[in-house]
Order: sequence, then C-alpha cells, then structure tokens
Amino acid sequence: MRGWLIVYNTYARPVRDLRNNYNEIINLANDGNQVIITQNGREAAVVIGKEAYKEYEQYLHRRYINQELAKAKQMAKDPNTKWINENEFWDIVETDL
Repeated sequence: MRGWLIVYNTYARPVRDLRNNYNEIINLANDGNQVIITQNGREAAVVIGKEAYKEYEQYLHRRYINQELAKAKQMAKDPNTKWINENEFWDIVETDL
C-alpha cells in the first residue's frame, strides 16, 4: 500500500540480543516487523527494515514538501508579497551558488 507504513508485529528484545541474535532481529525487521530494543527494561531504540525506513523517509519528505507548499500559498495570498520574473529568479540563484 503506497504511502502507508505497514508494521505486522512489534517485538521487544533486550540490547544483548543485538549481539547474540543479530540475524534474527534483522530478519524480523526485514519481514515488516519492528523490534524495540530495551536497555535496563526501558525502550532504547527501534529496529525497522530498510524498506520500512525508505517509506518513512518518503513520508517525511512528502510532509516537508506539503508544509512548504502551504507556506508558499499563504505568501502568495499576501498582497505585500514581492513577485519577480524568471530571469530575476535565476540571477538570484546563480549569485547564491
């Protein structure tokens, strides 16, 4: 399902399992599960598979783009917004490089 991160199960494992059962933890994560790593009985980290991580990065990117577009729409509505033409835009961009 595009755009949704599907987690099948959540497992909790002590931090020592990273050393002792690394392959098992990686396999769980790559099968769509999340593994919560605990240290002294408290949640310390979460392991997810690379595909889930890619989806999460895409979600963050889309969220950022949507926030920036919302800001741009607000600025476009503001009568005090200064507009420039395409040549002025590229002059500014090339100057900043």
